[in-house]
Amino acid sequence: MVVRGDLPGSARQVLPDGVTFLDAKPAVFEAMLDGWAMQQRARFLKAKTIEVRIALIRRFAVFANEYPWAWACADVEAFISDRRQAERSIAMSTARMYEITIRMFLNYITDPRYGWASTCQKLFDAVPQQILHEWNTIVHTTDYEGAPGRRPLTYDEVQALFDAADGRAEAIPGTGRKGALTAQRDAALLKTIYAFGLRRQEAWGLDVTDLRHNPTTPGYRDCGAVFVRFGKASRGGAAKRRTVLTVPEMDWIVPVLENWRNEIRPLLGCRSHPALWVTERSDRISMRRINDAFTTARDAAGLDPVLDLHCLRHSYVTHLVEFDYPERFVSTQVGHSYAATTAIYTGVSDEYRNRLLRRSLSRHPDLWESP
Repeated sequence: MVVRGDLPGSARQVLPDGVTFLDAKPAVFEAMLDGWAMQQRARFLKAKTIEVRIALIRRFAVFANEYPWAWACADVEAFISDRRQAERSIAMSTARMYEITIRMFLNYITDPRYGWASTCQKLFDAVPQQILHEWNTIVHTTDYEGAPGRRPLTYDEVQALFDAADGRAEAIPGTGRKGALTAQRDAALLKTIYAFGLRRQEAWGLDVTDLRHNPTTPGYRDCGAVFVRFGKASRGGAAKRRTVLTVPEMDWIVPVLENWRNEIRPLLGCRSHPALWVTERSDRISMRRINDAFTTARDAAGLDPVLDLHCLRHSYVTHLVEFDYPERFVSTQVGHSYAATTAIYTGVSDEYRNRLLRRSLSRHPDLWESP
């Protein structure tokens, strides 16, 4: 049985006994933040996640100009309203993240098992309250709240993107400028992200040894699959791993990967480095550089500026569906635990839907007859 004070992050663990504070309010607030960080570390949450949450609580405290035991509903409502009216207004998903974070912090300090309410009552004659409820938080009515412009690319747009990336790689050697090898790297990288439906971090974390042989497709040699080691983690869990198979519709990626690994990458002088995607300084490419590679190719191709790198993953999911792969296979390829998540990524074309319609009508020829 866990008694009050034994839980990670409880007031008893982070506040020293018998100490008289020169200024109790900021000391207790800092202890609350330390305790909450301890509680989250005990749940194996990532350090970056904890850091972002703590920073938000500090920002909110500065905005409210009060300590948590004096926060009121009006404070959080004014905070969200202020963020919405800023020069760069926050998105709905960001506002929800703010609300969830503040609510979690207040759940922590109002839970009697952690002892913060009794500590505040003793020191300040006030106790923290939960100030976020269903009537002052965003109602979650849809599965996807991202920018409407973020969508799968059409086949023509994917080709235009790759043509622009290849064009840059071909043009640079004739200009006498540096960057020819990295331009070829960026083109191969973007094609790999699309051909395997990878997230940015998954592509970033690939090593040369993550290119795998698949006995079912020996003709693809050791590019028959990609072993992903840095898949998106569940809350409090380690990075998920999966093997993404090379599908026949994407077999053009095999010579692309072999050319990069065997011919171009060694010219960067990084034979001993494990990373598949490296820089001219023989380091692993940064995730920001991966974003830049997409943005440069997108702009050169004249595509919609709202499209971002993650749209290539949406495109992969959509195109696998249009290739008639089963839903479960698609979900496994992209590392989704639930088919509903895969469905959010899917935006099949009118051509595909009409093909399904014609297939169905072919089974009912009487429906083709005019009245």
